[in-house]
Amino acid sequence: MTSELFNLKGKVAIVTGGNGGIGLGMARGLADAGADIAVVGRNEEKSKAAVAEIAKRGVRAIAVATDVTDKAAVGRMVGRVKEELGRIDILVNNAGINIRKPPHALELEEWESVIDTNLTSAFLCSKAVYPAMKEAGGGKVINIGSMMSIFGASFAPAYAASKGGIVQFTRACACAWAADNIQANAILPGWIDTDLTKRARVEVGGLHERVLARTPAARWGEIADFAGIAVFLASSASDFVTGTAIPVDGGFSIMG
Repeated sequence: MTSELFNLKGKVAIVTGGNGGIGLGMARGLADAGADIAVVGRNEEKSKAAVAEIAKRGVRAIAVATDVTDKAAVGRMVGRVKEELGRIDILVNNAGINIRKPPHALELEEWESVIDTNLTSAFLCSKAVYPAMKEAGGGKVINIGSMMSIFGASFAPAYAASKGGIVQFTRACACAWAADNIQANAILPGWIDTDLTKRARVEVGGLHERVLARTPAARWGEIADFAGIAVFLASSASDFVTGTAIPVDGGFSIMG
C-alpha cells in the first residue's frame, strides 16, 4: 500500500530546467519512482546528457529544447511530449534565472528577463498542459519558488517578485483546477548548492557564513534533497494537498 502511494509508473512528467541543479534532482527522483521524463531546457547538450542518465533508470526520457518564455514554443513542446510519451500527468515549473542588482541599478530589460523566465514561463507551461491533464483525469503542477518568496533581499528585486508571484499563481491554479483533480503546489528551496548559488557566494560577500549560521541543519542543501518532495507532490500521496508552499530549506525559514 505504502509503495503504491508513491508509484509513478505509467505517468509522464515535464521538468523545465531539468538538465541541472534542483530540476535534475527532481527529475531523478521522479524517474526512480517510475515516471517517464521530458527534460526541457535551452542548453541542448546538457539536456541530452541528463536524458542519457535518466534513461539508465529504466524509464523513457526525451530532451526538448524550448524557450519557455515563448508561447508558441511552449505549445510545440507540450505537443511533442504528448506525441512521443503519450500523455502528461506532472509539470515541474523549475526554469529560472537571477540578476543580482539593487532595484535602483536594475534595468527594465533585466527585470523583464527575470520575470518572464521565472514567472511567465510557469503560466505558459501550466496553461499549455491543462487540457492534457484534464483529459487524463487529473494531474500535478509543481512550481519552484524560493526563500525570496518569503523574505526580501536588496540584491534580488526581480527574482523576489517573480518567486512571490509563483506562490500566488500556485494558489490560483489550485483553486481553479481542483474540480479537474489537478493539484498545484509550490516548493520553496532554501540555500542549495547549485551553479546559481555558487555565483551568489562570489557576488554576495559573507553569504556562505550567514547561510550556515542561520540553517539549523548546518549545511547547504543538495539537489538530491529534492527527489523526495518531488515524488510526494507528483504522486497520489498528495491528492488532498493543494495550494501549499513547502519550504525545503533545512530549517532556514523558521530559525529565530
